[in-house]
Formats: sequence, structure tokens, C-alpha cells
Amino acid sequence: MKLTYGVQDKPKFPQTLVFALQQLLAILAATIAVPAIVGNDMSASAALFGAGIGTIVYLLFTKFKSPVFLGSSFAFIGSMFAAFGGAVSMAAGYAGIILGAAFAGLVYVVLAIVVKAVGVNWIANIMPPVVIGPTVAIIGLSLAGNAVGDVLGSSKTASTYVCIVCGLVTLFFTMISSVYGKKMLKMIPFIVGICAGYLTAEIFTIIGNVTGNDALKVIDFSAFDNMKWIPDFTFITAFKGFGDLTPAYIGTVAVAYIPVAFVVFAEHIADHKNLSSIIESDLLKDPGLDRTLLGDGVGSMVGAFFGGCPNTTYGESVGCVAISGNASVVTILTTAIIAIVASFFAPFVTLLATIPSCVMGGVCVALYGFIAVSGLKMIQKVDLDDNKNLFTVSVILIAGIGGFVVKFGAVEITEVACALILGIITNKVLSIKTKN
Repeated sequence: MKLTYGVQDKPKFPQTLVFALQQLLAILAATIAVPAIVGNDMSASAALFGAGIGTIVYLLFTKFKSPVFLGSSFAFIGSMFAAFGGAVSMAAGYAGIILGAAFAGLVYVVLAIVVKAVGVNWIANIMPPVVIGPTVAIIGLSLAGNAVGDVLGSSKTASTYVCIVCGLVTLFFTMISSVYGKKMLKMIPFIVGICAGYLTAEIFTIIGNVTGNDALKVIDFSAFDNMKWIPDFTFITAFKGFGDLTPAYIGTVAVAYIPVAFVVFAEHIADHKNLSSIIESDLLKDPGLDRTLLGDGVGSMVGAFFGGCPNTTYGESVGCVAISGNASVVTILTTAIIAIVASFFAPFVTLLATIPSCVMGGVCVALYGFIAVSGLKMIQKVDLDDNKNLFTVSVILIAGIGGFVVKFGAVEITEVACALILGIITNKVLSIKTKN
């Protein structure tokens, strides 16, 4: 994929700030959505701070060779619910989610040690392009429903048709900027799209306020009424609850978090394979899968210490790199710093939080689509006339798109992980050579 800025390139400082803001917008909605879904007074600002500091830790471990941002992981939402549900107090629940993130991070550390000892060649053996390609595609396709759902209307009062207009304005301005834009505009299509969508939503909202028509009120400015100027860091509340932890509760947290870490490990490999294809450098070999795992695991622990949410590499960030053509790791570092600083500036975080879901949905249609297409590109050279390959790709796509999810109590094996596991098994079973 043609890049304007490679991993080690350094855009001019003003440009870097703009590119970093674009990355922040790309990952923002999902990052602050996790604490909102989990509830229990978790702080969106603290989650943003945790994502920023976690990303810096990841960049340090990967020797600034992997340009991707870490944000709050949706895979651990069930685990966080389990931690709060089994706690004797709110403080103990906060202590539990930090402990759970530590358990998950340790899984990554152990896996990194194993990879360091045995190498990464086994990955190419069990995850060839015929397996990893459609799996990467599923990462994007599995999120398609979220993007379309947002575009169709997620506002409390606004009409579905008004939301659709805002979402489509965002999408088309994003695409037009990327395809027809000159120089800088071509590299910041998400900023252009979001600004256009937000302006459209604001016009509808103003008209709605003037006429008293709730169906036009797309933007909810009530978030400014209860701004918190200092993030509610998780560890502050957690320190009051560590004394309430019992062996039984610790066991419950371990069971809720550790299996999920193995599931996210599969998605970790798929994300880095996808990013490797974009930057044309195998990240599993340089800086190495052991380093990306350590960065992800330790970064997740640090992020949860401050924000409560375990972090993971974001497909939205990878998609932003692909569409903008900017893989500069300096941009990712600047994004992390902005996230940390912004978490203390309540009006800025609140303003970003007022971006309507339909607007972010318009952007995500492009983002998730790019992830899906980049996965499909990996199988361009795969011989699909061979039924072995055809069945492998078919199983992965149908399992992923169909929402093949397996649950064991609080542990959920996502459709991406299930699709990958089925794909590996299918490919291996059909690769057995019979003796004449």
C-alpha cells in the first residue's frame, strides 16, 4: 500500500498535530464507550488517559516500529461486569478490574516468553494467508452492524432520517477528501468528514431548538452540565478496596479475565498481520511478536491502572493509517500525548463526546470497510480453485459474518476468534495428505 509517510518519517510539527487529532477522533468513540457501557461511575477521561499512557508503553516495547494506538478493549466488557458483580463494594470492584487487567497482562507476558523461545515460524504454518486474510476481513465485517446502526440513528430524540443525512454527509466528505483532496486534505479525510457531519448535525439541532422540533435535535449538549475537570483515576478508588478482596473473589476475577486474554491474543496477531501488510514490514519479526505482546500486555495493565479498561490495538487506528497513508510512529506518539493532556481538559473531552454517533458511524463505514478490504487483499494470490482454500475462506467468512460466538459463563469467545480457530482447524484437516 502506498504510504505518504513511512513508519520512521517525521511530518512537520503542525502537520503531525493535525494527523494526531485525526487518529484521536478515529479511536475516541470506542475508547470512551467502554467505561460508559460498564458504568459504575467509570471515567471516560481516565480511560482516555489510560489509553494514551498504555500506547506510549506499547511504543517503547516495540522500539517505535509499530504505528498503532491502543484503546479500551470491548473484549473485556463481560469480564469487567463480572468483576463489579462479584465485588462486596464499589471500591473492591475497582480493585478487581485492576487485578483482572494484571492477570490478562501476565498471559501476554507468558505468551511473549514462549514466542521468544520458539520463534514465530509456527504462526506462518498455522495462519497462512488463506487463514489470516479472511480473519482480518472479519475484524472489519463484524463491526459493520455497529457502523450502520449508528448511521441509522442512535440519537435519543432525532429522526432516523436526520441521522442518516448526517452520517452520509460525513461518509461522502470523508471519501471525497481522500480521493480528490490535494496534499494535506487527502491525508486528513476523517477530520474533514467529521467536521462536515458535525456542522450538518449542529444546523439540524439549532433549527430543532428554534422550532421546538425534537426530531431535529441530533447533538446533545447536556454533557457540558456535569463536566469533571480532573479524571477519576481507577487506582484512587481501588486503593480503598484492596483490603476487601477475598481468595474466592480473586479466583472469580482470574476466571473472568485470563481466558479472554487468549482470545484477544488471536486478534492481536490478526491486527499486526494487517498492519504489516499496510506498512510492508513484518512486525511479527521486527520488532517481533514477543515485543508486540509485551507492549500490548504491559500497556494494558498500565492503562487499566489509570482508566480501569484493559487496552488493545485498535482496528480503527490501523484503518486510519491505511486510508490516510500516514504510518509515522511519531503521529501515534503525538496522539498518545494529546490523549493524556486532553483528559485533563474537560471542555475538549466533552466537546468530542458530543460528536453524534451517526457522524462517527459515517466515518466507521469507511474505516471498517478498509479493514475488511485489506484482509481480502491478502488472499488475492491464494488459489481459490483449490477446494481446500475455498472451504477455509468460506468457513471463516460465514462464521465471522454470521456471528459465531461461544460463551462460557462470563467468558465470551468473539466471532473473530471463533472464525480464526475454525479456519485453522479447517485448513489443517484439509491439508492432511493421504498416502496412496
